[in-house]
Amino acid sequence: MQKTFEPTAACTAKNWRWVSRFAGLFRVLAVVLSVAVLHNPGNAFSVTLPGTSVTLGWDASPSTNATGYRIYYGAVSGNYTNSVVAGNVMSNTVPGLVVGATYYFTVVAYNSIGLESAFSNEISYIVPGGLAKLQLFVAANKQAILTVTGRAGHAYEIQTSVDLKTWTILSTVTLGAGGSANYTNTNAGSFSKRFYRTRDPQP
Repeated sequence: MQKTFEPTAACTAKNWRWVSRFAGLFRVLAVVLSVAVLHNPGNAFSVTLPGTSVTLGWDASPSTNATGYRIYYGAVSGNYTNSVVAGNVMSNTVPGLVVGATYYFTVVAYNSIGLESAFSNEISYIVPGGLAKLQLFVAANKQAILTVTGRAGHAYEIQTSVDLKTWTILSTVTLGAGGSANYTNTNAGSFSKRFYRTRDPQP
């Protein structure tokens, strides 16, 4: 997101030349930041409060015109609906995230009058935490329809037992973007009683 100056009647020719030079310098900064602000996306963040926040870190801008940084983020890649002003620091914590949701982050630098650089590299983050839930619906044909809800993009085992002692894996399901997936146990009617549970193989 790059802002440009609009000339006004109050600008003198001398002042306007200075503003134009500064805008040109900041456009150069914007190009540099596309690589430098978030130099290593794979190691750019770490979780400090699992399930509710994430801490992002980035490389300093090489320009002396940069006076601070702003984090943009949202639930859709390239569509940043929220932002946090970090100030003149190299890391900042974004709070209030939803367990199981995926977020996309990018960083910009800004100068003393609010001009912002282009976006840095984008990184995505799935918020960990939370227990999976299992709902059971028995259809008229006695098939058991199981709905697993939990962390989006995460895989869970669906297990069954007839005595609550020995458990067998029926299937492994990976939850979609909405944090849920369905599984139908077609031979559930063959048993007089059957129990189900979920297990996270990689908690």
